[in-house]
Amino acid sequence: MADVDYTFHVSGPPPAGYPAAPFPDLYDAEPFAATRRARRQTYLAHVARNPAPANLKAPYYELARLAAGGQPHLGVFYAGLDYIEARRDCADFVLHAILRLLHQFSGWMPAALRDRARDVLLGFQYWPDECGPIWSGAAESGPAERGAAGCVAGEMCTWTENHQILFAAGAYLAGHLFPDDLFAASGRTGRDQAMHHAPRIRRWLQLRFETGFSEWLSHVYYDEDIVALLSLVDFGPDTGIARRAAIVLDLLLFDVALNSFRGILGCTHGRAYEAGKKRLAGQPMADTLKLLFGTGLFALRDNMSAPCLALSERYRMPRVLYDVANDHAGAPGAPAMINRQHIGLRLAEAERWVPDLYDLEDGFVLLSLEAYTHPRTINLFVDMLDAYGWWDNPFFEPFAARRGRLQTLRRFHLLPLVARIFERDVTRNTREQVDVYTYRTPDYLLSSAQDYRPGYGGDQQHAWQATLGPDAVCFTTHPARRDGPSPNYWTGSGSLPRVAQVENVTVVVYNVSTRPGLYLTNRLLFTHAWLPRDRFHEVVERDGWIFARYADAYLALRSQHSYHWQDEPGEDHDREVIVPGKQNLWICELGRLADDGPFDSFVARICAAPLTFHRLSVDYHSPTQGHLHFGWRGPLLQDGTPVPLGPYPRYHNPYTHAPFPLTHLTL
Repeated sequence: MADVDYTFHVSGPPPAGYPAAPFPDLYDAEPFAATRRARRQTYLAHVARNPAPANLKAPYYELARLAAGGQPHLGVFYAGLDYIEARRDCADFVLHAILRLLHQFSGWMPAALRDRARDVLLGFQYWPDECGPIWSGAAESGPAERGAAGCVAGEMCTWTENHQILFAAGAYLAGHLFPDDLFAASGRTGRDQAMHHAPRIRRWLQLRFETGFSEWLSHVYYDEDIVALLSLVDFGPDTGIARRAAIVLDLLLFDVALNSFRGILGCTHGRAYEAGKKRLAGQPMADTLKLLFGTGLFALRDNMSAPCLALSERYRMPRVLYDVANDHAGAPGAPAMINRQHIGLRLAEAERWVPDLYDLEDGFVLLSLEAYTHPRTINLFVDMLDAYGWWDNPFFEPFAARRGRLQTLRRFHLLPLVARIFERDVTRNTREQVDVYTYRTPDYLLSSAQDYRPGYGGDQQHAWQATLGPDAVCFTTHPARRDGPSPNYWTGSGSLPRVAQVENVTVVVYNVSTRPGLYLTNRLLFTHAWLPRDRFHEVVERDGWIFARYADAYLALRSQHSYHWQDEPGEDHDREVIVPGKQNLWICELGRLADDGPFDSFVARICAAPLTFHRLSVDYHSPTQGHLHFGWRGPLLQDGTPVPLGPYPRYHNPYTHAPFPLTHLTL
């Protein structure tokens, strides 16, 4: 993929008294305030003491500054409008800040800023089929060639799950703001623009309600989803859409409450990036978790949903979600919480959700799973490349390089066959259904995507993680390459492992394929673990095991083959555990003082537990879970009895049990 410019250019000086330097927040392991009002006041006061970050989320912090009674930096709003007008990728992120500004602070806005915002919103492209005049920023953004249907090819990603709702909701709300004005790209009046996009919003909301999010538990993209949903709740004139958006937002936050640990979304993710996996207290969702649940850190780095939640005049999170997130918190000896949930769609059952696999509009449902080159979807995807002029979109550069070949194969109906041959490589972006298993105690959280697409290439999926503290975490990956876009060294996977978890024990099996791929051929033949020993209070190595303690939580990590610590200078020094070989098994068992006694006793019991590795399987007599047998093939056996790894119900946990697909939910 070609580089995309995300630079945010703010011009002009800030107002007098504007904060010059960051004022960092402190991490709270326990809720710092029990009421929404107190948490909101603390959050807004903290924003007021800090400058906005130098990224696309900056306009949201200026909105929060306005709500706190401060004087915002006008240059940030103008920079946001410039970014939207240029139609650069993630312009839809910035768009919703401007929509909120117009709805909630129109009386504050200088006339020039209000007029500029109106002009930009009327000129924006809200969907790939809006093929109006080439925009003023096209020359700066690169080639603006028209596709077969006459659409302008830009650099915006419009098709993933979070982008679809941001764009559709943006068009719907902008149309209602300016009902009688003409939207240049679509040629529709605002009233018609809103009506045209409303069915897309309803369909998106219905699928998320019934099946959940393909970008499951993402510490990045849930942040964006929340913003779009709140825009619909706060400003949508259709009460039916607003009510459905509030329900889906409740479900999203229920997911977060179930799978977070003391202000950290430290679980498996459908999409995750290196920094958010390694340094959890600074995740994009960190501010949101602390605002809603009272624990964690106001990082003020890359978040846009916390300001919207603080400013929302209509949405109130159900109190029960606060209680779920903080259940067991601070209770020594309290029992563990086990959450099982089934999320997403299976492409083998696509017709259940998508009536026509050759319809362009239905294609967006499939692209919300990023099912570009799956054998069942590749014909439709090539049709979409033609229809929307996407051959020149930088995100699809690898396809543009093979355009003639793809179109020839499409003409002779051979694309599905080629996609089937290379499926494990070319569908690495695809996020089909997943079964999530999360085990949470007052001292740690362990979470896995059970038996999720083992052996397939991965893009940004995060298969499992143990979380003991803000940065005291452990996970493994097979690195796809040293650097470059995802998948790379720590983001995503060259080959996804086969993972099975039973309560506090996870077994992870890697069987890396070296078969040549069309997209990526695995050349790094090792697996590695992130285990930052400087972030733990104690680390012990004994009998092939690595033991780590954080406060009263314990971790034991074992590799099938010999390991070594990264000793090269850099961030990974003494934090990365490397195991050569394309086949390897990892075992992770967690414990805590309340269950296992002193750390030395935990270490001794694990070391004494019988353990036998076979080529691609293991027999491990866990001190807590008994005899576990698991491998690349076959079931997970616990004391000889198969343990189901899915499919789970939509939700199965102490708070609710609901079938898949979801019809209703009671907590």
